[in-house]
Amino acid sequence: MKCKKLLRISKISRKLPKILNNEEIEKVLNYWNTRYFSQYRNKRIMQLILNTGLRISEVINLKWNDINLTSGKINVIEGKGKKDRVLWVNNNVIASLIRYRERQEGVLVRKGFSPCTIKYVFTSFSNKKLSPGNLRKSFYKCSNESINRQVSPHQYRHTYATRLLSETKNLRIVQKSLGHSDLSTTQIYTHIVDEEMESTLKDFEI
Repeated sequence: MKCKKLLRISKISRKLPKILNNEEIEKVLNYWNTRYFSQYRNKRIMQLILNTGLRISEVINLKWNDINLTSGKINVIEGKGKKDRVLWVNNNVIASLIRYRERQEGVLVRKGFSPCTIKYVFTSFSNKKLSPGNLRKSFYKCSNESINRQVSPHQYRHTYATRLLSETKNLRIVQKSLGHSDLSTTQIYTHIVDEEMESTLKDFEI
């Protein structure tokens, strides 16, 4: 009976999503050379996922009309399963998006595009939606070169979810922010938080 219990725990551990720690987050964000618009854009995408838990497909399909740059409200339209949801971001993220929009307009206007034609938040130099494959390759290159391991865009989403649960202790908030229809899908993050608690308590000493 004890062996079966250990086997179940082992299976859960193997399924736990990997997340980034503070040092790794700082390194991957500092990797981008923001003198170049494409890298500046990729850094903003990474920051947005870390602060919202958006899926890569949701980031690519995000439109300026979906974001209220005054209140910080983000409408995620037809996320996974064609479901809509609402998120909010803090003032620092709003300010970052405003600066990004100004630079995006400057770049695309020089390419001959009118500001009113800029529909998507994150675009190519031809004012089109980004390719998910190319974006993943950029993220992989970033993590391989900055922290010596491959990190997918989805792992930044996992990092957001784990941090949010650690801060709020509210699984329902995490569920709604991620757009999970089933709470059991979200419960995997409780195991990560428990592991962090174990590590913290083992190192704790007065």
